[in-house]
Amino acid sequence: MVLKDYDEQYRKAYEGKIYTDKDGKALSVSAVEHLAEFLRKARAAKKKVFFIGNGGSAGIAVHMTADFLKNGRMRTVDMYGAATITCLGNDYGYEYIFSKQLELLADEGDVLIAISSSGNSPNILLAADVMKKCGGTVVTLTGFREDNKLRQKGDYNLYVPSMEYGIVESIHNRILQQVVDEMMAQDRQEA
Repeated sequence: MVLKDYDEQYRKAYEGKIYTDKDGKALSVSAVEHLAEFLRKARAAKKKVFFIGNGGSAGIAVHMTADFLKNGRMRTVDMYGAATITCLGNDYGYEYIFSKQLELLADEGDVLIAISSSGNSPNILLAADVMKKCGGTVVTLTGFREDNKLRQKGDYNLYVPSMEYGIVESIHNRILQQVVDEMMAQDRQEA
């Protein structure tokens, strides 16, 4: 087996994750608790949440769109309609499949959760730019290189220090699942 001690690599990456603000300053709060509180406030203000990613990260984005709608009771928007993506990809280019949707759907105060292992995908970067222009908040989940481009565009950034897709994607999925579960727990506590 080429990848030895996979569980140990996962543990180190999870424990080594870094949560920063838009200036790159490490936040001393738990990413899960902070994001749960932040998203509950967005929900109370009736803001929309958009999840985007490519490949495995797209799978996470679609899954979280459903979980945050049903379990988090948030206004989430599915960015993955086949007709929409193929139309925009064909007419404008793949790099615009998310940004063109955000130009029409995003409002001030909405939230974009951009998931990208490399943090360098042009379609994700353009979407982050559009969300910032409309006055929204960008939350990034990245991995691989610490200085990736997407991390520089986020208001809140969760970076996973690993070069392995499986580890990075698994931790991204785990964190987002923890966030929605934390939201549900807080909701139950207040009921």
